[in-house]
Amino acid sequence: MINKSDYLAQFEKVLKHVQQEVANLRTGRASIQMLDEVMVEAYGSRLHLNELASISVPDSSLLVVSPWDKGLIAEIEKGIQAANLNLSPVVDSDSIKVPVPSLTQERRQEMVKILHQKAENSRVMLRSVRAEIKQEIEDQEGGAGISEDDIKLSLSELEEVVKEYSTKIDELTKEKEKELTSF
Repeated sequence: MINKSDYLAQFEKVLKHVQQEVANLRTGRASIQMLDEVMVEAYGSRLHLNELASISVPDSSLLVVSPWDKGLIAEIEKGIQAANLNLSPVVDSDSIKVPVPSLTQERRQEMVKILHQKAENSRVMLRSVRAEIKQEIEDQEGGAGISEDDIKLSLSELEEVVKEYSTKIDELTKEKEKELTSF
């Protein structure tokens, strides 16, 4: 018998993925998460920026990257530019300042569209996970010690979980949309 706890981890994984995707959308305000996906060539391999430097937000329109190894400043600058974030890093002796320009109304609307695409992709991921688990539950039918009522109960629990996670994704999307459209 498939237990609810057996598949909750899969739904959590989808939610975490969505949260990360949404956090990376630029709102016009500086946030440390903006640089989460920046990769830097250092020490013979590609590392995440947050593994090589501390990142701070002194005000809502500026990020400051302070590398622990000052010899990596040029590589970090290249990494930020290569990440296609539309940010222009400025090297300042032992740190890198990254001004975050405010978004135009047109760009905000574009970001809202991207947000809705990401939300829809996450709903597709939820449905995919649901379909797999539903199939596993239905495959148990006729098995030893598993009644039709057990199958129905498991399927209704699955639907409840899907609804719960779908609601969480909707709330996350609404919150981010509000953030994107406010000035």
